[in-house]
Amino acid sequence: MPQENKKKLSIIIPVFNELNFINKLYDQLVLYFNDSTTEVIFVDDGSTDGSLERLEKIKQNNEYGFTFKIIKLDINSGKGKAIQTGIKNSTGDYVLLQDADLELDTKDAKEMYEMITKNKEIKCIFGSRYLSGKLKKNNYFFNNLIGKINSLIFNIFFSQSLSDVHCGLKVMHRTVVNKINLTVNDFGIEIDLASQIVRNNFFIYEFGVSYFFRSKAQGKKITWIDGIKSFYYLIKARFFDNSGSTNLSIAYSAIYMSFVGSHFGMGLGNTLFIIIFFIIGSVIGIHFKILSSTIIFFFIFIGSLFGKGNGTSLAVLIFFIFGLFVARNIKKYFLHSKFNYIF
Repeated sequence: MPQENKKKLSIIIPVFNELNFINKLYDQLVLYFNDSTTEVIFVDDGSTDGSLERLEKIKQNNEYGFTFKIIKLDINSGKGKAIQTGIKNSTGDYVLLQDADLELDTKDAKEMYEMITKNKEIKCIFGSRYLSGKLKKNNYFFNNLIGKINSLIFNIFFSQSLSDVHCGLKVMHRTVVNKINLTVNDFGIEIDLASQIVRNNFFIYEFGVSYFFRSKAQGKKITWIDGIKSFYYLIKARFFDNSGSTNLSIAYSAIYMSFVGSHFGMGLGNTLFIIIFFIIGSVIGIHFKILSSTIIFFFIFIGSLFGKGNGTSLAVLIFFIFGLFVARNIKKYFLHSKFNYIF
């Protein structure tokens, strides 16, 4: 990461065919961020509508107080790639991600930046289109539904409580940026970013923002296909982008939880329970290492020795819950010890 002429804030703006919005976006940036401690980095992602030429013309006018940077990608590589490129070329103590299409208000970006700089305990703030009492305009029901479903799945997978994981307006301290290694090149970047922040034990705060949707005719890029792909990125981020020990724990827990599922139902119902408990086991394996997971399995095994028929099922379930309680407390006890890696 470049260190010369270090700034307080880096604003990274991916641009792909946004000619109709660039002038207004520039005016808002001058209104809210026009000072020498800020650098604005436009990453042109292979635009073909004259967006790059317009940016270059604005830069030549030199009527702004911030540092104006333009980075050109020769071919359209995706929002994620543009953000990665912008981050690599940023120097600010804080990094703010802002979309170029003005669906999200630059005034909200300013409020988020002021909030994070005034409270040193806050290292990351995500905008949320669903929290605020601010003005909204949105009639894309399907996109809205997919966004909420994805946020729900993300919260289940990562034990979070975010309302809008896909919101493009975010601000992070440099300590957060230095811990993450983004690899997703398309709109899945939002899931990649959020999951890595959580994995590195940073708390994500949310701030309600205004939202003014634009139609496909106005240049909206994201489609229902991106919504479907986001499910893939959620599964990938949670169950595959892990350390070897975590993946081993996932496999181990999924297997023994399948054993638990085998105690429920009959015929097709039994198969369904095995699949459900397999999924539950996968989630358990994420949160518990092999040793603490073995404690859960031990209690389940004891429960399987009690009762007959439905009585055995009830005993297994009770001992499973009790095993979770014991394993959780043991994990908490060893959390800050040299043995935390095995619990």
